[in-house]
Amino acid sequence: MTRVRRLGRVDYLDALARMGRFNAARTPDTEDELWLLEHPPVFTRGVSCRAEPHCNPRGIPVVDTDRGGQITYHGPGQLIAYLMFDLKRRGRGIRQLVSDIEQSVIDTLATVAIHGDRRAGAPGVYVDGRKIAALGLRVRRGLTSHGLSLNVDMDREPFGWIDPCGYAGLDTVNVCELAPRLERDALIETLVDKLAGLAGIVRPDAPRPDVSRVT
Repeated sequence: MTRVRRLGRVDYLDALARMGRFNAARTPDTEDELWLLEHPPVFTRGVSCRAEPHCNPRGIPVVDTDRGGQITYHGPGQLIAYLMFDLKRRGRGIRQLVSDIEQSVIDTLATVAIHGDRRAGAPGVYVDGRKIAALGLRVRRGLTSHGLSLNVDMDREPFGWIDPCGYAGLDTVNVCELAPRLERDALIETLVDKLAGLAGIVRPDAPRPDVSRVT
């Protein structure tokens, strides 16, 4: 089963520490969890990345992390979904999980008439070549952490100060720019249901995500 937790706005380093503690304390019987949150402005770099922002006029922190991938930006108006899953128990490999996460986003976007697609060798979801969702996962002993970021209604300017996910000139886009009459709560709840379903049945008593706090 999957427990959905709504965490509101969480400092990135605090979230990183919480993920580490959660997986360190897991047992074979620990329920999988899906964490919904947003971060204050921060640039994050994957384990093999040493890239710096081309400019940083706001002095946004640059944080090294233990996920895969390159440099990206997180900020208010972006939905973060951290997947704390036990892949061994679910019999799912990391490649399949990445594909399933991407498909969950693509299917969710389709409900608001947005056509998302994949790009070979570049995990994430794109709309007409512009990145709308990024993926960055860590898997250790079959336990996952980190996950997905979806640009809902955020200030995208800081993406222009980096090579997003290692791609120079990669443009980004918000869901709200493509669906101006978007019902955010409905969209996010659809995505949450799809992501939680990847690990199993959602607990019927799990609290519904407070989507007003993550967008």
